[in-house]
Amino acid sequence: MKYPYLNEITKTREMTNMFGGYNHNFRIGDGEFYDMRNLTSNAYPVLSPRGPRGSLSSLGSNVQGMIGKGIFCFVDGADFVVGERRMKMGFSIDEKPKRLISMGAYVIIMPDKKYVNTADTEDFGSLEASFETTEKTVFTLCKQDGTDFGEMTVGKTAPKSPENTALWLDTSAEPCVLKQYSEAGASWVTVISTYIKISSAGIGKDFSAGDGITLSGIEKESLSFLNGTMVLHDRGDDHLVVTGILEGSVTQENAVTVARRMPNMDFLTEAGNRLWGCRYGTDINGNTVNEIYASKLGDFKNWNTFMGVSTDSYAASVGTDGAFTGAVTHLGYPIFFKENCMHKIYGSYPANFQIQDTACRGVQNGCAESLAIVREVLYYKSRNAVCAYDGSLPAEISAPLGDTVYSDAAAGVLGNKYYISMRRSDGTYHLFVYDTARGMWHKEDETQAVQFASYDGNLFFLHKGKIQSVLGTDTKERVRWMAETGLLATESPDKKYIAGLDIRLSLSVSSEIDFYIEYDSSGEWEHLQTVIGNGTGSFSVPIRPRRCDHLRLRIEGKGDAKIFSICKTMEEGSAV
Repeated sequence: MKYPYLNEITKTREMTNMFGGYNHNFRIGDGEFYDMRNLTSNAYPVLSPRGPRGSLSSLGSNVQGMIGKGIFCFVDGADFVVGERRMKMGFSIDEKPKRLISMGAYVIIMPDKKYVNTADTEDFGSLEASFETTEKTVFTLCKQDGTDFGEMTVGKTAPKSPENTALWLDTSAEPCVLKQYSEAGASWVTVISTYIKISSAGIGKDFSAGDGITLSGIEKESLSFLNGTMVLHDRGDDHLVVTGILEGSVTQENAVTVARRMPNMDFLTEAGNRLWGCRYGTDINGNTVNEIYASKLGDFKNWNTFMGVSTDSYAASVGTDGAFTGAVTHLGYPIFFKENCMHKIYGSYPANFQIQDTACRGVQNGCAESLAIVREVLYYKSRNAVCAYDGSLPAEISAPLGDTVYSDAAAGVLGNKYYISMRRSDGTYHLFVYDTARGMWHKEDETQAVQFASYDGNLFFLHKGKIQSVLGTDTKERVRWMAETGLLATESPDKKYIAGLDIRLSLSVSSEIDFYIEYDSSGEWEHLQTVIGNGTGSFSVPIRPRRCDHLRLRIEGKGDAKIFSICKTMEEGSAV
């Protein structure tokens, strides 16, 4: 008697032992995950959750801005905290974060326009200054150091038989001209530079020699040229010295105002020992501007010093339309972004500064805090992508994030990793991490970080007015994490199906892990089993799904764990 032959079912095994991170697209690679929570590439190629974070809530209750220098600094309400010292600065308190810019030992705090020297905390104050006289103001002709010229002849005709170096104020011309007699040439030589001393009680206390100031309120017509921007050549508590000439002494009883002012700025950055800024909108005088500015060399207080020398301030208009969206210094060059272009500044002093305009994907509006440099490459959030800029043209790196729309991004750097917190179109925030060395994304949690600061080998972020750190030390946080695969078993046309899954992993003591499965995109997740760790080493967890066309696997855990591999056993079914 003959019996029928039974064909052995063909079985194959596919091993995944390298886990590639987050990929929120319909078709993803082996070892990638369609969704995840709180996973990291720290143990790559092993899949593992991030470590616990730290909380520095004891440092401040209403932190609005922070910066890491040689010492950690932050704005807490109306105060500025430098290390262990709390300084009463009287900052305005609002919902928007402060922008802190480092220049040498100084920290500039915007938009309050204040500064603090972190090496000498007695040196602090405002970038701007203003004084209005309450007593009479006297204008006299003087030397550059403010001293009087002494005896001179005033008139329309030159004095007869003058002595060598005698002075004559020639009033025959308008304006008058100061001349000095040269015995060697037997002629009167014009004194090119003349100065006016402006004297009034307390007028010079808030200013320094070299300041670019604005004078207003001067009434005498012959001195009306002083109403405007001038440069201080000398000062004392009760006097100022500026360039000019006048005939005799002039006294004014009404108030004279002197001010050192900083332009309104949208964004600031430091480069080449200058503070650089940009403005699209109205300036301090109400005029519409689209400009880029630079402070005086080594002096962030002065933006209106124009003397034709290499240390001058700088201002230039740009022709591109739209608001500025961010500023950064990359490879030594200040760069100002709009949504559709960037302006890069070349040169070392005002006479040879050049602005290069590049039409490209710029920084998205509201994402200025996303600008961060990792391994000499600049990363930022553009309107439709996260971009990497190495000095040539920006390149997109965010394809694994899928077609989800994000905005309001802020970013920071820790080692080779770029941390970026973004708001999704539904209003929820998500914190992502891009490993620049491995080119992988990981998704952490719903943290809304409005600002980041790197300091002392750690990365700090501002969340709901509190300072937290990426690397925790004294916390007992047990991280909850999750990994969700893409569609499994959709590759083969030969009716193959998954007969079994074997997951090799290790769990620390008291850590928990749960396995869920979704069959044929039903939208329903079925709980399979729970495993609790005992810390004895690695082991395998077998999963035997029912027969289906395709499936997804979700792994949820609490506490430390490591997944070394996922092995799929495939069986070939019938033709139906």
